[in-house]
Amino acid sequence: MSATLSSRTPQQALAALLARYIPQRLLLIGNRELPAIDAFLSAHPECQLAHAQPGTLPDQLAAQRFDLALVVDCLEHLDKRTGLQLLGGIRNLNASRIAVLADLPACDWQETDFFALALQASERFERDEQVLHLFTYDLLDYKQVPDWLNAKFWANPENFGKYWW
Repeated sequence: MSATLSSRTPQQALAALLARYIPQRLLLIGNRELPAIDAFLSAHPECQLAHAQPGTLPDQLAAQRFDLALVVDCLEHLDKRTGLQLLGGIRNLNASRIAVLADLPACDWQETDFFALALQASERFERDEQVLHLFTYDLLDYKQVPDWLNAKFWANPENFGKYWW
């Protein structure tokens, strides 16, 4: 399920994510020189930005919760194991929404590595010979409730609530 080629730039996609979620607490891991983030912070001065370099999160950031975590120009500078631990830890402990912008050949990852972490392929950006992929995770959209999960499809729905065993 590869993402389709986007007509937007990566900066426009990040700006759209920030405008959609309007985080009060934002975690940025990787490159800090992003015009989309600077524009968002100038429009929303109440937003608290925490920035970390690629690698394991510092203890003070690892103990906090954020509305949105952006991982940009980060996985390309880490070995795969450290990257998996970083993304899994952020997803499980630090943020219920994550966006990862990565150059897959440069970081030696496959799309399936992101799918294994429950991230979805959102967009793909091409410029010259470089291809960037945007993967996102939102806990609220992670899994839809299956249509069969209700009393109608129980083995004996007429006995629901009548007997205790």
